Amino acid sequence: MASGRENGRDSEWARHWQFPGVPGLDLLRARYVRHSFTRHSHEGYVLGAVRRGVEDVVMPEGTIRARPGTVVMINPEVPHSAHAGVPEGWSYATLYPSTALVASIAREETTLRGTVGFAETIVEDEDTAQLVRAVHRAAEEGNALAADSLLRVAVARLLRRHGQPLPRREPLTAGTRTAALARELLQQRMAEPPSLEQLAGELGTSPFALLRAFKAAYGMPPHTWLTNARVRTARRLLESGTTPAAAAVTVGFTDQPHLNRHFTRIVGVPPGAYRRERARTYKTGEPPGP
Repeated sequence: MASGRENGRDSEWARHWQFPGVPGLDLLRARYVRHSFTRHSHEGYVLGAVRRGVEDVVMPEGTIRARPGTVVMINPEVPHSAHAGVPEGWSYATLYPSTALVASIAREETTLRGTVGFAETIVEDEDTAQLVRAVHRAAEEGNALAADSLLRVAVARLLRRHGQPLPRREPLTAGTRTAALARELLQQRMAEPPSLEQLAGELGTSPFALLRAFKAAYGMPPHTWLTNARVRTARRLLESGTTPAAAAVTVGFTDQPHLNRHFTRIVGVPPGAYRRERARTYKTGEPPGP
């Protein structure tokens, strides 16, 4: 995956970074043709605006087609995947605001209370799509005042138009309790996870019952959830300066190429490029170039 712009009809490029002027925000700007995102979820929110082409986003309720003029809104921990919807792929700008950042905007600018989310996954909203892209331009120019202001206007607008309190969790059933225990065990033993049969045995259930309960609770089977968790942990390690090779071993991937493959299919850039951008952001504070 190229980390900068390239010429050519089939070229792909991507940049995933943080701007120190706006804490609590990750940014991804990219053009993808052959690349696809495997099923995963995020700890925070996703706000994406396609500039050219079509992105097919596969959500639990079905596939949505993100075209220019639309804004995709994905709530925290909602599993999804994505791929090109047309042969020429898609280019887009995506914002990943943290839950704390969105909560603070909701408290200040809306009447929503509790944990907020978006009622719709995609909306036709060219003005807000332009705001999403404008946040990127301001950040790339090192303009913290503009980037922060535009971000807050965009998020507040989307919350007022499409926001809602997320439903409170229902009382845990036996199946959801089992799934939660399985998730805790997988998190604790990430580097050397048990087999499905071993995990089910430890929890006093059967493999298929555990599969069904886990997927119902988290929208993906345990092995997919574990890959996602490993990549999240690898991201934190890379941000702290750990090398990709060391991060791969720590989280339980067999080697660096194994990490590279899964990391790129979830984050959108290779771990080496991700680490370089974080080193520039955190250690020097220099505004990244376009």
